[in-house]
Formats: sequence, structure tokens, C-alpha cells
Amino acid sequence: MTDHWVFGYGSLMWQPGFDYEEAVPGFLVGLRRSLCIHSIVHRGSPKYPGLVLGLDIGGFCHGIAFRINHAHKRKVRAYLRARELNTNVYYEQQKPIALHDGSERTVRATCFVVNRNHRQYAGRLPLSRQAYIVRRSKGRSGYNIDYFRNTLEHLRSLEIYDVDLERLSLIMRG
Repeated sequence: MTDHWVFGYGSLMWQPGFDYEEAVPGFLVGLRRSLCIHSIVHRGSPKYPGLVLGLDIGGFCHGIAFRINHAHKRKVRAYLRARELNTNVYYEQQKPIALHDGSERTVRATCFVVNRNHRQYAGRLPLSRQAYIVRRSKGRSGYNIDYFRNTLEHLRSLEIYDVDLERLSLIMRG
């Protein structure tokens, strides 16, 4: 029996909500981290949608690969599906993740990739619009700006510098 891997690129990095055996920096090619999803539950509402991260096409993404013990796979999978697939804005996919732990391993990990045909898909909004939405929105899990700040701080603590999020941070300060 093999272990199961989950790739975190946003709030899963700083608030996974499940037990794991190992957390390893990882790298995904072909998808990028993007504030491209209108959140109508966790960080916004139907009236005032927030913006949350999704894996969108193109580029690459640094994040964290979590190794899940096979015995916990079903429990973790059920938890993640309830958390990430509540409005079906993501597809659950298995993607190759290059681990940055000195082992040169590549593992298949569960990733939550944005459904570009979903009504909540925001696409690539201008940074000024993103800043406006992030500042004003609040949902079941709290303020959108807290989600943004927590994600950015965690990325920085891992020495991951996401150019788009850093640019948005500069606009948010101004």
C-alpha cells in the first residue's frame, strides 16, 4: 500500500485541517497559483463574493506536498472534498509534484484545479479590482483580506515569492 499525497498552494499550506506524515516543499509545472475564484461561502457571500486561490492553466507553482498515511487516506479525502468541492469550482486531479527535499522524487498528488467553465471562475482580474474585492469581502471562514495575508505570509516564510501576490500586496498597502 502506498501513501497518498496532497498538494497545497493556498490555505492548505497554513491550515491543512488533516493529519499528515510529512510536509515537503513541492513544485508543479503547467499550473499556476491565481486569485481567480469568486468565493461565495468561505471568504465572501453571494452578494459580495471574495477572491480565493485556484490552480489555473499556465506557468508553475511552488507549494507544499503533504504525505498522508494510507490508513488515513479515506478520511482525508472525504475532508478535502467537503472543504474544496462544496460548490464544484475545482476539479480534483492527480498531478506530478517534484519534491524539493533533496531526494529528487516526483510523486502523484491530489490537486484542486479550477474549473474555468464554472460561474465562480473570475479569470485574471486587474490588480486594482482584486484589491477592492479582497478588502471588502467576508465569508463563513472570515475576512478575505485575512486569507490573503495569511497565504502571503506563509509563502514568504517558505521563501516562496509569488510575483502576482507580491504585486497585489503593494497595491493593498497603497
